[in-house]
Amino acid sequence: MFYYLLKYVILGPLLRVVFRPRIEGLEHVPASGAAIVAGNHLSFSDHFLMPAVLKRRITFLAKAEYFTGPGIKGRLTASFFRSAGQIPVDRSGKEAGQAAIREGLGVLSKDELLGIYPEGTRSHDGRLYKGKVGVAVMALKARVPVIPCAMIGTFEAQPPGKVIPNIHPVTIRFGKPLDFSRYAGMENEKAILRAVTDEIMYAILALSEQEYVDQYAAVAKAEQAEAAKERKFPRLPLS
Repeated sequence: MFYYLLKYVILGPLLRVVFRPRIEGLEHVPASGAAIVAGNHLSFSDHFLMPAVLKRRITFLAKAEYFTGPGIKGRLTASFFRSAGQIPVDRSGKEAGQAAIREGLGVLSKDELLGIYPEGTRSHDGRLYKGKVGVAVMALKARVPVIPCAMIGTFEAQPPGKVIPNIHPVTIRFGKPLDFSRYAGMENEKAILRAVTDEIMYAILALSEQEYVDQYAAVAKAEQAEAAKERKFPRLPLS
């Protein structure tokens, strides 16, 4: 109930007024049945803009940190995501990844839409990063289509660290469903999972026209943070 209250009464109309999103390819999202919507992730606002324009309910796998933040802000954020039906995902290891896949398959088993960001985290610089194979595992195990989605302009509207969004034009572009039925029963083959994931990322890239980086976003972020630390506190040469 709270999901639809947000979508049609509280948040949805506000987002449409503020961002005036341009929607392209909405006809590619099936009117019924299970499917995965896989998109790029540029901004915190992505979580709200995509559900606001879809005609069907979509459940996202959201990072667990949104549900465990400290203080009043943390409790409000957690309450919001839980009320909207989003599922917390622990991203700390292999077992956590398996748990996320189980949760996602549970959503798909109910013939619902599952939203996922294959990059695993927000892009820190607006570029598109290498996708993780969890999306491929779920697509092959559940035998469902994957609809690629590109969020365009949300990085400029609300870049990382910015609380109040800028007024900036936003486009949400959906591509044709990707059918991976030819790989049925091959969800345990690493080469197949990588190929399926790369095909999904290429479809997102074609829609978004971002610069692509063949590296995981989390690794790139860590390297950037380490480089910044090194510049701030350079190592002294050994005598």
